Amino acid sequence: TDREPSYSLNKHLTNRFLFLSLPLFNTPHLTVCGYAFSMTLKEKQTDPVLKRWGKELGLDTPKTPTCILFNEEEEFLKFGYEAKITYTNMHGEAAREHYFFEAFKMALYGTTLNRDVMIKAANGKSMEALKIFTEALRYLKEDALETISAKTGRKFIASDFTWVLTVPAIWDPSAKQFMREAATQAGIVTKGTEDRLVIALEPEAASVWCKKLPAEGFITQNHGGDSLEHSPGTQYIVVDCGGGTIDITVHEVLDGGALKELHKASGNDLGGQTVDKKFKEFLREIFCHGVWDEYESNYPSEVQKLMYEFTVLKQEDEDVQIICPFNLGSLAQRRQEIEKFFETVRGVSWHDGSIKISKQKMKSFFIESLNGITESLREILDKDFNIQFILLVGGYAESKILRGHINDQFGDQCNVLCPFRPQEAVVKGAVKFGRNPEVVASRKSAFTYGIATCEEFDESRHKAEKKFTADGCEMCQDIFMKLVEIDENVGWNETREHILYPVEADQIAMGFRFYRTERTNPKYVDEWGLDDVGSFTVSMPDTRGGRARRVRLEIMFGSTEIAATATDINHVMFFCNNYSIKVFVLIPGFILFFLWKICFK
Repeated sequence: TDREPSYSLNKHLTNRFLFLSLPLFNTPHLTVCGYAFSMTLKEKQTDPVLKRWGKELGLDTPKTPTCILFNEEEEFLKFGYEAKITYTNMHGEAAREHYFFEAFKMALYGTTLNRDVMIKAANGKSMEALKIFTEALRYLKEDALETISAKTGRKFIASDFTWVLTVPAIWDPSAKQFMREAATQAGIVTKGTEDRLVIALEPEAASVWCKKLPAEGFITQNHGGDSLEHSPGTQYIVVDCGGGTIDITVHEVLDGGALKELHKASGNDLGGQTVDKKFKEFLREIFCHGVWDEYESNYPSEVQKLMYEFTVLKQEDEDVQIICPFNLGSLAQRRQEIEKFFETVRGVSWHDGSIKISKQKMKSFFIESLNGITESLREILDKDFNIQFILLVGGYAESKILRGHINDQFGDQCNVLCPFRPQEAVVKGAVKFGRNPEVVASRKSAFTYGIATCEEFDESRHKAEKKFTADGCEMCQDIFMKLVEIDENVGWNETREHILYPVEADQIAMGFRFYRTERTNPKYVDEWGLDDVGSFTVSMPDTRGGRARRVRLEIMFGSTEIAATATDINHVMFFCNNYSIKVFVLIPGFILFFLWKICFK
């Protein structure tokens, strides 16, 4: 039934998409999040509906700070604006007892994750990262379901929707899996409904949205009237400028508007928070002799408030003034006249209770971040591409200093574009991607992937220490069997198939161990530069075929996650009735589907 043109409420439809992102948007200082949803039929393409936040504070934003607050017993209390306001209003002992986390996304950057990873709160204490992300996702899930129910007048549960969760493209695969596990613990998906959760890469999602925008959809209209998706052959770079990471992808528009990845995802951790770190270092330089350190330790909620004010001010390219918090001023006055703190520091002055920072000093806070972005873009532009546009998205892209710098550096090579409301590009594009994942038709493999295998020993080619004997045959172990090569083009739904055989006639299981490397042709899996990223075992209970038995390995590399299926072919053929069980297994770096064929007479 259709209650409104923008919603299709048929309970049995499978073409509904609820997009949920943590984090979703990024501002120059805060990592912030939100969600959008679409409930129309796939053929009725309408813009996603964004949740609005902050109305209880007189605000109306498509985002809420990625802040979460727990009590001293590590029990969830508040999320988003409510968590931030509650914590900033706390004083003294209360603030020191509560666990307040902000911008905790960066804990997942550049590390191989496991269940034991801890994140430090504002009070200096630590909590399990998995619990923090799980509770954040749980809150967003419940809020999304309540919002949709209020808009439609119907009650929904999580399994009614396909959920799309965005992550930076440059995250380690284990971080993507970590988010999937957190989403599972949060009740977004359950056992048997794992395929209802789609992982989308943030710069890809932004690209999907931006390619459909007309010229007037950008702050600077530096291209013709046609949207990019109607310009096949066009090559462009998307720079997702977040609070924590700079996430870069390179696409070419194909006939029909689909996208081809030209360069594997790249970037760095020099997002908007790098600017904030420089500002904090600057404050520590001003309020020396331990004044700032004492203030940061004793008044963490005030520090949060001060940094939020800086977030707003640094979007401009001009002199700024920040009111000095009372307690910071009081601590400084105990040491010396407050004006003296400013006498030896350039680019700043004390002005009637405020800290006045010059335009040039403000720009200096951006130098490290801007240099990192410039270096990453230069590396791509120096390759043999025909890049016509650089698209800047994400909350950090709202900074006039950032946009001006990129235009100054690369404006003579290609057009620099930024959409209106750049912080919304990822969320809106993710809904489009969830409906149509084939829109990114092919990707570049980020690594060379392979498995450990054995082959007949040849003393002219193999190391002697790798030799072993099985069923009277001399074999060589630890051979790297390449499945896909780094920078190889892989189709979004392309399946690579390999047939493997047991080493011993009475073998009742076959183990698969996967490796990745940035090398192109390693020989053995224990060589330098290879990482073990996961394993699984397939049962082979029927041994009648001996060493001639076959196991089919099917693996997909072209999606945002890697999926593998292993099937004992001979066991299937020996029986007339098939009963298949699909087991969804998570290991670092992979999403693996074990498929056993269990047959009964």
